[in-house]
Amino acid sequence: MTAPRASYTVTLQASGKRFAVAAGERVLDAARRAGLALPYSCLSGVCGSCKATLVAGACHYPHNPPSALNAAEVARHQVLLCQAVPRSDLVIAAREVASVADLPRRVLPLRLTDKTRLAPDVMRLILVPPAGDRLRRLAGQYLDVRLAHGRRRAFSIANAPHTGRQIELHVRHVAGGDFTHRVFTTLAVGAVLHVEGPLGTFVPREDSERPMLFVAGGTGFAPIKALIEHFLHLGTRRPMRLYWGARAPEELYLRALPEQWATDAPGFSFVPVISGASAGALRHGLVHEAVLEDHPDLSAFDVYMSGPPALIDAGRRAFVQAGLPEERLYFDSFDYAPDVLAKILHARAGLHEA
Repeated sequence: MTAPRASYTVTLQASGKRFAVAAGERVLDAARRAGLALPYSCLSGVCGSCKATLVAGACHYPHNPPSALNAAEVARHQVLLCQAVPRSDLVIAAREVASVADLPRRVLPLRLTDKTRLAPDVMRLILVPPAGDRLRRLAGQYLDVRLAHGRRRAFSIANAPHTGRQIELHVRHVAGGDFTHRVFTTLAVGAVLHVEGPLGTFVPREDSERPMLFVAGGTGFAPIKALIEHFLHLGTRRPMRLYWGARAPEELYLRALPEQWATDAPGFSFVPVISGASAGALRHGLVHEAVLEDHPDLSAFDVYMSGPPALIDAGRRAFVQAGLPEERLYFDSFDYAPDVLAKILHARAGLHEA
């Protein structure tokens, strides 16, 4: 039996670039460490944004099962790079996001200058870096707030870079989330948060003239807002339509903003979608289904989608079945941090036992 090697080499088929992966290390972790920008979002194997094709070699999933892969995708030798661990040298076919590669990831302090409640469970934070500094980033990227004991909380940046040095976050209160509880209670203007960023590959693709569809669920509106601001700032002539889904009308916490875009920007339109019973005069149903009702053939579009994993999973599969080439679907999956998820599941188990 051959003993495991200390490291393996992964080669990107298109560019020929190579990087080393330590024994037991995930491919995506090694690629990021090597400064390569491969697509990713949730980092937990559930969204599928890091999917690539395994051209040669073998890998396995000792940490998390690749739940975002179905049987047909596995049969086509597709792998999830955020969870795949090599068992040999690999050759993979994966998209590189060149625009992200040149942005250095930094740790810096941001001071809270404004805190505004946008909805009962959504708070807007405005943060600024030290004088003379700024966080170089692209629209749609996110940052990690660094907490004690090595914990992190990821939040999408809700404003486009051209709007200035400030960083806008939309923070939803999460039951069992210590940090979000702090945001809604004791976090005061003047507080300093230590963050790492920019992170993520959910960024604008400007090498296209196709019309764009933006699909947001809940606070998934935050990075979508930044992307739309960016394209409006560029003066794009590409048609843009935003579908924003929520359970109730009041959860569309900045609804007046896309309504104003629709008034001011030629070619922009806005479709609010409510899944709960109290939709009123608004469109009722699931947001990804509303997209398909209006556009049963998606082959002519670029689609940007952001929201909870259930939306991403359903939308990803349905949109590809509707003719959208998978390489033209860009998405950002919002998920709980592992320790917060553990608390939520523990609380639910206690309720069931009671």
